Amino acid sequence: MMRKPASITKSKPERRASGEEVAVRVPAPGEGKRGEQGYLGYLLRQAHAAVRLKMERTLADLGVTSPQFAVLTMLNAYPGLSGADVARLTFLTPQTVGVIIRNLERDGAIVMTPHPVHGRIQQWTLTSRGSTLLKACRERVIGLEKRLASSLDAKAEASIRRWLANVATELQED
Repeated sequence: MMRKPASITKSKPERRASGEEVAVRVPAPGEGKRGEQGYLGYLLRQAHAAVRLKMERTLADLGVTSPQFAVLTMLNAYPGLSGADVARLTFLTPQTVGVIIRNLERDGAIVMTPHPVHGRIQQWTLTSRGSTLLKACRERVIGLEKRLASSLDAKAEASIRRWLANVATELQED
């Protein structure tokens, strides 16, 4: 496969009135459209990406990814969920959740039980190993969450939590 020439893949430099070329500088987070002047949706996505990357790094030596942490968290909060329920709650595709569930089951963190009425539905719950793993993950994530809220007082944090929950509620498709 042929590579694109560098002239196609690089940003075009800006030209000053004098004709001098100046390289285009990508703004850092918090600058320009990546800062307070940016679109709310973009800023939410940027913040999510930063939190997810930090969480991945925080949990890496435990062998847990952010999506695995989300699955463990939801199964802890709502034992007996089906894979489809987990997918909806974690914003992951059913295929991704299927892979995560198989890996967590293989590692002894979760166990499947048949649904009492619908035999084809598989319900998932944490094992004691899964609970221990989640506890170790949660301790680290709590540290990250404290860092996120470090510049907020209790009232501001509550307001932001309420706003984020309202965004999810208001924009939910009917």
